[in-house]
Amino acid sequence: QVQLVESGGGLVQPGGSLRLSCTASGSIFNIYAMGWYRQAPGKQRELVARISNGGTNYADSVKGRFTISRDNAKNTVYLQVNSLKPDDTAVYYCNADLSERQSTTYRRGSDYWGQGTQVTVSS
Repeated sequence: QVQLVESGGGLVQPGGSLRLSCTASGSIFNIYAMGWYRQAPGKQRELVARISNGGTNYADSVKGRFTISRDNAKNTVYLQVNSLKPDDTAVYYCNADLSERQSTTYRRGSDYWGQGTQVTVSS
């Protein structure tokens, strides 16, 4: 079984910064990509940033403010969030596209999610 565990959320004033972390553990054969999504109240979940061997991509709303990075040895992805705005308030979810060992076979899927970490930007 695969688990993704996020940490690093919290309450921060506008203009502040946070560093979110997400570590994947369990029966992982290979991780192809990891990313961060967010969901604000009453809104759909949206992609924030994603990192793979092919590079990184960001939502237009966070370009220049957020930076995604990855430590492959630790199966961990980070999201450095700077210059936070009230509109960044949301639950941030970690996502992985990976292969999971299952008995005698492997399952490739991009539907691996963490439990979410709350980021609240308010004065």
